[in-house]
Amino acid sequence: MVAPTEQAPPAAHPADRHDLIRVHGARENNLKNIDVEIPKRRLTVFTGVSGSGKSSLVFATVAAESRRMINETYSAFLQGFMPTQARPDVDVLEGLTTAIIVDQERMGANPRSTVGTATDANALLRILFSRLGQPHIGSPQAFSFNVASISGAGAVSFEKGGRQVKERRDFQITGGMCPACEGTGRVTDFDRSALYDETKSLSEGALNVPGFSMDGWYGRVFAGAGFDMDKPIGRYSRRELDDLLYKEPTKVKVEGVNLTFEGLIPKIQKSMLSKDREAMQPHIRRFVDHAVTFATCPECDGTRLNEGARSSRIDGLNIADACAMQITDLAEWVRGLDEPSVGPLLTTLGETLDNFVEIGLGYLSLDRPAGTLSGGEAQRTKMIRHLGSALTDVTYVFDEPTIGLHPHDIQRMNNLLLRLRDKGNTVLVVEHKPETIAIADHVVDLGPGAGTEGGSVCFEGSVEGLRTSDTLTGRHLGDRAALKEIVRTPTGALEIRGAEQNNLRGVDVDIPTGVLTVVTGVAGSGKSSLIHGNLAGREGVVVIDQSGIRGSRRSNPATYTGLLEPIRKAFAKANGVKPALFSANSEGACPTCNGNGVVYTELGVMETVATTCEECEGRRFQASVLEYTLGEGDGARDISQVLAMSVAEAEEFFGTGPARTPAAHKILDRLADVGLGYLTLGQPLTTLSGGERQRLKLATHMGETGGVYILDEPTTGLHLADVENLLALLDRLVDAGRSVIVIEHHQAVMAHGDWIIDLGPGAGHDGGRVVFEGTPAELVAARPTLTGEHLAEYVTG
Repeated sequence: MVAPTEQAPPAAHPADRHDLIRVHGARENNLKNIDVEIPKRRLTVFTGVSGSGKSSLVFATVAAESRRMINETYSAFLQGFMPTQARPDVDVLEGLTTAIIVDQERMGANPRSTVGTATDANALLRILFSRLGQPHIGSPQAFSFNVASISGAGAVSFEKGGRQVKERRDFQITGGMCPACEGTGRVTDFDRSALYDETKSLSEGALNVPGFSMDGWYGRVFAGAGFDMDKPIGRYSRRELDDLLYKEPTKVKVEGVNLTFEGLIPKIQKSMLSKDREAMQPHIRRFVDHAVTFATCPECDGTRLNEGARSSRIDGLNIADACAMQITDLAEWVRGLDEPSVGPLLTTLGETLDNFVEIGLGYLSLDRPAGTLSGGEAQRTKMIRHLGSALTDVTYVFDEPTIGLHPHDIQRMNNLLLRLRDKGNTVLVVEHKPETIAIADHVVDLGPGAGTEGGSVCFEGSVEGLRTSDTLTGRHLGDRAALKEIVRTPTGALEIRGAEQNNLRGVDVDIPTGVLTVVTGVAGSGKSSLIHGNLAGREGVVVIDQSGIRGSRRSNPATYTGLLEPIRKAFAKANGVKPALFSANSEGACPTCNGNGVVYTELGVMETVATTCEECEGRRFQASVLEYTLGEGDGARDISQVLAMSVAEAEEFFGTGPARTPAAHKILDRLADVGLGYLTLGQPLTTLSGGERQRLKLATHMGETGGVYILDEPTTGLHLADVENLLALLDRLVDAGRSVIVIEHHQAVMAHGDWIIDLGPGAGHDGGRVVFEGTPAELVAARPTLTGEHLAEYVTG
């Protein structure tokens, strides 16, 4: 008999060997030629101080190259309509899969964008009402506030049986848009005294609207439209004034050129009011705030929908009522509809709404404008699309998904990240919170410092390995802030009475002054409504919120903070020339690159090539300007060398000696105070991380005169090691006689506060009440709320 032979195990299939994303020689931004191997189908967390290179590695290298390669699969025709993307500065990138980026960018510069339209929940609701709504009024577009009702009639010509035939045809589109507010839910009223000075004529510059200068084409257009340019507006007839303000677009001929004249008010509505307020340029925003008042549309009561769309109902609810409901309640209402004819639609809509609840956004309503969502809420709203996705083996890239989350909600977010991984996806997370770092399969720690001191891989491995490593993150992973033994005594109180914004329920609360007050509660409990809705705008109150810094690649910390102004004046005074010479945006700019330092060459559908300017060698200034220096001897520096300095170097340079400039030194001191000593003065704002931008804004506001500072989640983007520095900064502000109010979820800030105001107990209509007022020690001792339980666990754990 032949002895049975043992069968050798089958060799691994070649396709199964590609289980790593390999990055070799990455040099994007401050990365120092690093090599990283990221495991696929695992959860990898990237840690390190703000500015250490996390975003440069994850977003600007891995995700950017994935996006670029996917775009290249489209035809050249389609690529012509897409934004061109440069290849990241890296030697080798292998094993990439399709990247889905879920970032912190706020949603919607469009006032028509709502939570429902951004997630397609509205589209499903419109189909539901078009099928089941009584009375039946039309197709889904009859319930859309973006579609206007239109009807018309006319003769059409077509060929029939070899003969040209004319027939009368009628057409009708039934939309849901409210005709009074055009689907925006609000109407505008204009303060005419802010639009024009009636004592002046047009030629004397009567119009106060930004951009309407009579020296250019606008002056010629007004003259061509028949207006008397030398007659004061106050003496216009009623017809002339009506034409100036409201005339419909009309063709006029000016110097042989066909142009269009349109009344001031429709022109302002189209060019300025079509944008979200936050997307406006600062001078436009100031004009709009001064000249325009917004009120709820009386025709549709703010629902954006016309009477027909509001008349159709299912179980007593119209579509406006459904969109105004809290999503948790709407999900329950949808589950109660038993209609087999639309069964698949109800299932899909129910799953979408359940995803909102699961991700911690059940307190929102579908009619909430997308532009009012915080960075964290916007990021989680974008996640809704991916939770029920059947896609696998893709790379999900998250930028601090725990932003704006109470400790109670972070566990829920962790479960969602693990769910995405368990479906066979690669999940890459840039994160600072230890609770999320703890669930990682693999950790990549970058550093050791920020800016030029970062960009290296300090650690790769497991979470346990990170804890025992001697890296900055490893040393601070177990940090716990202690409760204060002695808290400050308030000097007075800011009274809030009967607050009813959003979900607040007639809240009465006294916020102590002269101390550090922390306002907390689960996401959606009413913290921002209470503080921003009742304190912002009061005299002496300075608000530092989460809205992003808007800046081009020409903007840098020196221009944004106003630091460049005293520096330019110091150079001008020392050399006896004009300050404008020392601006790369003005007279001193290199004429070849227009002060950019690089020359951009567009190659159609190919990526735009940026090459260092040969004329100025990237220094941005004319050679003649660089001959002027500040300082003496070997310590003298030209303007390009000053802009290449870090904040810490510049602080020393302008603090003492011949280059001493007190106005510049004061601003540099504030930048160093908020932990930005490593930033270079000329670094473009577009390259700063989220945490760096917020601290830059904080440094700028610290120079304002105000007795009360309101900070909205200042720990956003801060490394564990930097939280301690932030707490010291808050202490310095309070010790300098200011009252500091912080809206925050971070337990270290709660523990360090003198007074805590906790809102809740839940979110949406389950919140909106003050559930605790007192010292952090009292909250920990009593543990009356979710916040109390988590804070007690934090300080004892």
